[in-house]
Amino acid sequence: MKVDYAKTGLEISAEMKAKALAANALLHSGEGKGNDFLGWVKLPSSIDDEALSVIEAAAAKLREKCDLVICIGIGGSYLGAKAVLEAMANPFQLLKKKQEHPTVVFAGQNISEDYIYNLMEAAQEHEVGAIVISKSGTTTEPAIAFRIIKAALEARYGKAGAAERIAAVTDKARGALKTLATNEGYPTFVIPDDVGGRFSVLTPVGLLPLAVAGVDIRALVKGAQQMEAATAEGVAFEENPAAIYAAVRNLLYADGKKIEILGSYEPQLQYINEWWKQLYGESEGKEGKGIFPASVTLTADLHSMGQYIQEGERTLFETIISVAEPKHKVIVEADEENLDGLNFMAGKRISEVNRMAELGVQLAHVDGGVPNIRIEIPTINEETIGGLLYFFEKACGISGYILGVNPFDQPGVEAYKKNMFALLDKPGYEEASKAIKARL
Repeated sequence: MKVDYAKTGLEISAEMKAKALAANALLHSGEGKGNDFLGWVKLPSSIDDEALSVIEAAAAKLREKCDLVICIGIGGSYLGAKAVLEAMANPFQLLKKKQEHPTVVFAGQNISEDYIYNLMEAAQEHEVGAIVISKSGTTTEPAIAFRIIKAALEARYGKAGAAERIAAVTDKARGALKTLATNEGYPTFVIPDDVGGRFSVLTPVGLLPLAVAGVDIRALVKGAQQMEAATAEGVAFEENPAAIYAAVRNLLYADGKKIEILGSYEPQLQYINEWWKQLYGESEGKEGKGIFPASVTLTADLHSMGQYIQEGERTLFETIISVAEPKHKVIVEADEENLDGLNFMAGKRISEVNRMAELGVQLAHVDGGVPNIRIEIPTINEETIGGLLYFFEKACGISGYILGVNPFDQPGVEAYKKNMFALLDKPGYEEASKAIKARL
């Protein structure tokens, strides 16, 4: 992986380099804010062959029984798996007559009645299983979805049959889901106490559904292990991509750049953007501070958001994930009539056209006052994606500490829940219910 910040126009001072390395050291010493949630820092290197074999065995059992597996979770309990799955899957796989692996879909990430109805209606035509992911088992969105899906599976397969098609990823010892899983005999995997949801993709939270979908989780972990070593404490600043990225984005923030747009010219990476937005938004957006994380998918969004990026308010910068080599080769053919005027591209690979678009846009945006960071990965596969995920996690921890916040809590997430429970007349919220309904 390469992090190129030449198009930001910045020089990184010795002071900022020292801050970034000190922040990285805090992640390893456990002496910084939020140190109860640093289990992700050395997580890749702690994953052994036995742990992966257990996950693969459970995934194989679901694959034997099911051609559709519903993964139930919200936030970090679904975005990481969704991001990797979208990056690795053929987006047109469903058009093929034969599916090599079960289709993994997601529920519990919203409270849309139409979404759950349409999912359950379509599921009737398939052999269905479920992976439910929740530390407590009481988070509203996934709890509602699991209640409905569990009832449907039990009605169709009986309680014992349903139990063979449900796996739970939850707390090791307590909580509603842990209790239910023990009582019903669901295969159960643990969400480590010291790994927060948005950092959990390399735990069973992400690895189990990905293994069910046919993703090579061993290669994913290998890539993360390599990036863990590349960003470890003691690695020189100039050789540590996570420290460089964290330092550059904080310098841009201090210079008035309040919005970071993550983009890529590969649509497969769209959900990497979504996962990244949660990671950075939830980690840094507090105490009146933080870069606002936004995203675009290019070149499509050049025909919409491109206008604002080029000429809108100059409070933003771009980070582009650039893919050096695609997996496949498609050539632009010559056309005798040339009505579209594209014969000048004849003989070129589509990827060459895409790369020239990327470089042309970079120069246009830089000329328009938008600093540009370029993160280059060699190709899209499990190993590079595993490395990319850990890179962003490590940079997030470093960046949060440079900013001076606790990157591992999310106190603001609870505010909406109190209002929602009051409006739903949840027991214990009677006074709050009266007050908030009066406001509405």
